[in-house]
Amino acid sequence: MGPIARMLLDDQPSKGICLLYITPLRALSRDLAVAIQEPITAMNWPLRVGTRNGDSSSSERSKQLKSPPQILITTPESLSLLLSNPKAEELFSNLETVVLDEWHELMGSKRGTQTELCMSWLRQQRTSLQIWAISATIGNLEQAARHALGTGAEPKIITGAPARNTTIRSLLPDTIDGFPWAGHLGLRMYETLVAALSPGISTLLFTNTRNQAERWHQCLRFACPEMEGALALHHSAIDRREREAIESAVKSEEIRWVVCTSSLDLGVDFQPVEQVVQIGSPKNLARLLQRAGRSAHLPGGTSQIYFMPTNALELLELSAVRRGIQQGLVEQRIPPTAPLDVLLQHLTSLACGPGFDPDQTFAVIRSCEAYVNLSQSDWLWCLQFLEHGGECLAAYPRFRKLEFDAEKKRFRIREGAIARLHRLNIGTITAAPAITVRFVRGAVLGHVEENFISQLKPKDVFFFSGRQLEFVRLRDMTAYVKMSKRKSRTVPAWAGGQMALSDLLTHHLRLEVDRAARGELDTDELKALQPLFERQQDLSVLPRIGQLLIETCSTREGTHLYAYPFEGRFVHEGIGFLWASRLTSLERGTITVSVNDYGFELLAPKNYPMAELLEDHYDLLLKHSNLESDLQNALNLSELQRRRFRSIAQIAGLMNRGFPGSSKSSGQLQISASLLFDVFTRHESENRLLNQARQEVLDDQLELSRLEAALKRAAEQEWLHVPTPRPGPLAFPLLAERLGSRLSNESLQERLQRLIDQAVKAEQ
Repeated sequence: MGPIARMLLDDQPSKGICLLYITPLRALSRDLAVAIQEPITAMNWPLRVGTRNGDSSSSERSKQLKSPPQILITTPESLSLLLSNPKAEELFSNLETVVLDEWHELMGSKRGTQTELCMSWLRQQRTSLQIWAISATIGNLEQAARHALGTGAEPKIITGAPARNTTIRSLLPDTIDGFPWAGHLGLRMYETLVAALSPGISTLLFTNTRNQAERWHQCLRFACPEMEGALALHHSAIDRREREAIESAVKSEEIRWVVCTSSLDLGVDFQPVEQVVQIGSPKNLARLLQRAGRSAHLPGGTSQIYFMPTNALELLELSAVRRGIQQGLVEQRIPPTAPLDVLLQHLTSLACGPGFDPDQTFAVIRSCEAYVNLSQSDWLWCLQFLEHGGECLAAYPRFRKLEFDAEKKRFRIREGAIARLHRLNIGTITAAPAITVRFVRGAVLGHVEENFISQLKPKDVFFFSGRQLEFVRLRDMTAYVKMSKRKSRTVPAWAGGQMALSDLLTHHLRLEVDRAARGELDTDELKALQPLFERQQDLSVLPRIGQLLIETCSTREGTHLYAYPFEGRFVHEGIGFLWASRLTSLERGTITVSVNDYGFELLAPKNYPMAELLEDHYDLLLKHSNLESDLQNALNLSELQRRRFRSIAQIAGLMNRGFPGSSKSSGQLQISASLLFDVFTRHESENRLLNQARQEVLDDQLELSRLEAALKRAAEQEWLHVPTPRPGPLAFPLLAERLGSRLSNESLQERLQRLIDQAVKAEQ
């Protein structure tokens, strides 16, 4: 209301955009537009509100450029697109205020870096610009403020809002045996979930992945046929018009239950929603708080959330989450450091628009907290790369994007065709190419990944967008389908489905295991897990704080090592391959690695001296010096770097997804990226983008800092090596993880049940 009041105090309302509101979600844009428009309409103020994002029509965008609204709600990608317009300076000449909503969601990714760069350009145009960054769930407030405002201003942090009351209730199974596995509860507990729901209570049911959302929606339709018409599915792969219709129906209370993903967990105002269900571990505290906040979304409301575990050990995670929330804790968001691919894209956008002065722009870029340490040599490399194609690509005109206008002392785009292609590929989200799914005669349903569709044959049936569909044909990146009554368990899977426990949550998880080891079962979740803890104590031990548990055993499969650092999936992946490499350097052999959030398994051939090597060389396994070079030997870092380079090359503009109607397939993109990677590797080994790919693999994929801290912690802990007759309760989920990746005509549950029966028989 402050920025609106300033606009109204002017004798003549300003032309052009005065208030810019940036949100991470398109669904959030629609809600904000309605909320801001309400007082304007009621008071008949002479102000216009507009939204601009990927869902906006081309005609609407053209109107906004000709006659911009005073208040514009947009996303980082659409803002970058506006900066690439030649009229960008005029468009923002009267800008007074920028609001960065849900800043924590943007700050921890390249979308946040993209936003920072846009803010630096806006601050350059409007030195008196006021910037607000809003977040309810962020642990590093000072750092977040500096990244929002830049280095030239001292931020003012406003806190003190009363804490929202959150009531968490776990849906516990009647019994828990000593053999948990992934999916052991999950869908098999649907009757417990249905019993906790009421058709008269508006409920959002959150899952962590789109695949999981599709399966749970299918399950609830089967279990509750009376909810037909009042049950909906919402995720980002579903067509925009259907998503908007669902959101509207929730607000009007026509739809009572919605199975959804993170597409609805940020700031969307659903006041009729009375309760939230979290299916599966949220993996961090902030995510659960955000989702809980969708219920009773009004001042003084108490958020109601049910937790539905998908395996027994997730109850241990929920106990840690519950305790962390009680202590008012929330995770930090660590922003990327000077990603050059985002900078290259931003400079190209500016060159497509008003152009940029290299000297002035260098100073402006360094006013961003993310680029405060950008070196002169890196800056000159970026300019040379964009103007001449760098050392390797100078012979190809399409890589020579910029030219210097000596008269105006600005870099500008070389050709209109390059500008048009660049605008179509602006953004830092580099998902696999999407295949549109539509009826043979009818509407678009949404989109799935190319890899999934490529595995289907005509007449195959799959479940998508809440419908049973028969695949008819694929043409021009569009999958044509029709409704089918034939049943199928096939559901699309999308990339990026796995999430690891946050660093904060792993710390509290270790504390929960320590409480269980001491017999302090003081939460409902720990009490429910008592049979599992007792079986673990019978076969092995539960580690205390300051102890690292390692179990070894032999089975018909071979020699097993199970280690439980409780550090999260990605850290365990790094440690697992590191240990496998160090063990095989002592004794040759083939070792298979399986990981989850609690630990990892190393499986070697029979008679491999795992226990002996462990006892004699534990100091080698825990060594954390020369970690990068050891990881290079343990993992195919070059291949991981090659995969990461594809995303970087796409953001930097070295390759593109093509024009509408002629998009490139994932295979074409992969070939283009591989060719560029090989050229740079052979002829420009110190290419900045190659180095960035390597650093991102180490920092983001392998979480090198967490991995190093985990090894240091393990080196300081008491070493508990326990030989066991067979895999115990903590080991069983790792066993399931490995079996799940094998091809078999038996279901995973059939194979696991056979193993359980064998274990129970052995105990008897």
